[in-house]
Amino acid sequence: MSARPVLPEPAGVFVFAGDRDLVALANQAVTAAERYVEAARASVRAMVAPEGRVDPAAVDRHQRAAHGFAWVATTVATLNAVAVWAARLRNDGTLRRGDELVVAIGFGEYLGQLLGGLPMSQNEILRPSDLGTVRAAQALAADPAVQAFLEHGNVPAHRAELVALAVAGDPVSEGLGDADLDMIRLEMRRFAEERILPQAHGWHLRDELVPDEIVAEMAGLGVFGICIDPAFGGLGLGKLAMCVVTEELSRAWIAAGSLGTRSEIAGELIAAAGTEEQKRRWLPGIASGGILPTAVFTEPDTGSDLASLKTRAVRTDDGGWTVHGSKTWITHAARSDLMTVLVRTDPASRSHDGLSMLIAEKPRGTRERPFPAQGMSGGEIEVLGYRGMREYVIAFDGFAVPAGGLLGEVEGQGFRQLMRTFEGARIQTAARAVGVARRAFELGLDYALERRQFAQPIVAFPRVSDKLAMMLAETVMGREMTYFAARQKDRGTRCDIEAGMAKLLAARVAWSNADTALQIHGGNGYALEYEISRVLCDARILNIFEGAAEIQAQVIARGLLQQQAAPRP
Repeated sequence: MSARPVLPEPAGVFVFAGDRDLVALANQAVTAAERYVEAARASVRAMVAPEGRVDPAAVDRHQRAAHGFAWVATTVATLNAVAVWAARLRNDGTLRRGDELVVAIGFGEYLGQLLGGLPMSQNEILRPSDLGTVRAAQALAADPAVQAFLEHGNVPAHRAELVALAVAGDPVSEGLGDADLDMIRLEMRRFAEERILPQAHGWHLRDELVPDEIVAEMAGLGVFGICIDPAFGGLGLGKLAMCVVTEELSRAWIAAGSLGTRSEIAGELIAAAGTEEQKRRWLPGIASGGILPTAVFTEPDTGSDLASLKTRAVRTDDGGWTVHGSKTWITHAARSDLMTVLVRTDPASRSHDGLSMLIAEKPRGTRERPFPAQGMSGGEIEVLGYRGMREYVIAFDGFAVPAGGLLGEVEGQGFRQLMRTFEGARIQTAARAVGVARRAFELGLDYALERRQFAQPIVAFPRVSDKLAMMLAETVMGREMTYFAARQKDRGTRCDIEAGMAKLLAARVAWSNADTALQIHGGNGYALEYEISRVLCDARILNIFEGAAEIQAQVIARGLLQQQAAPRP
């Protein structure tokens, strides 16, 4: 790999008019952007809450504006998270040139998107006129700090210099200001690079599960018990540590990073809502990796509308249950040992009040016979990517759950119990996206250095270099928004909105990075032998599972429209 920088002499100074402090300037721009968020909130509330209370039907009618407001708020929250990150590094004396460039490029780009067009998807570009905020946008553009970033932030010299630093191996800070967490990152990166990354593409092409020996090694590292209380055999480290572990594993292969999601959901469900007996019975096995759980929630034709679930559980004379109905898109179902199953226990109910959560043990299956348990059958759903986990449809026909299998031994609380896990699950999914985004950037950079056209590496061409600079900047921005949500969760603060923001943004970045990296590869990127083909397929699922991007925007919008002020990291 060539180490030739794109710029022979990096500028070494921030290209801004005057001698202004970058962190102070970023904070000023965030303050101005938050005023714009409030203007957008007021405008959209006038559409969807004319009587002061949010009307769900009006939100549906004005969905583009409501979801656009969510994207605006997410963009500004991300800018603020990046500003906080830069301030911490400056205060610690560790702010590097690459960090400054990420702030300059990221702020220049995202402020420009707020004013000129924010991509909610590839063909849905949100503009101030969609929100009725044209005058507020003009006021935002007139702010001196915003003007500085628009004119001098995301400029060619900065993009070229950032890529030059990346080529030289000195790109952007990733320290968390916590020696233990930084050590965990190094340990997980070493494991992922030695044991997963070299084999991941072959496993993907052969459509293999994450090998059992790798699962065992991950268990030995504590991957499955990161957030479980030490009293039950876990590490008790919290969501930020979970993000670091997930990010590093997902960088090697999203399937490895995703194994922890099943344990995360089941562990949090049981820890938060289970009886003491249920905690003692299941949590140590989950923490040790001896018990691999799976989440059995989604049904055909329901998707994210969990309140409409039809799978039912009937109480038996001995206090147990029999389950009847169908589930779909159940990840890692065959090899799992334990299912958390959302069922309807009140047949008269047609809302979430009739739902309960069961904890159901099952035998592990094989490729030929995925579900050997009586009363349970199903088959695999063939998918583009995310192959190391596998997806299944499951049919229950009298599947037996013994007494003691009702979570918390209370009926009608399943939906509420599940809702409490959404924050952690979405933060974990955002961390997976950050890992995938990072790998896409690395693959794009490596190929751009190796591929020569017209007697020079293609990284020397500005449009290739520009792509790489934006990939790196956005990866850091998604990472910092994800870490902010994790810190909120670790403080015990409600963070459903922030968790949704982290997943919304990081999933978009992962897909954008993967698509861009494949473009840098040209025709070779479309060949299965190149790793980027797998990363592209893996990245695409991130905008869908754990709540599709549209659902995330809906949740964020309704939550913020019911508040009086936007959250600030």
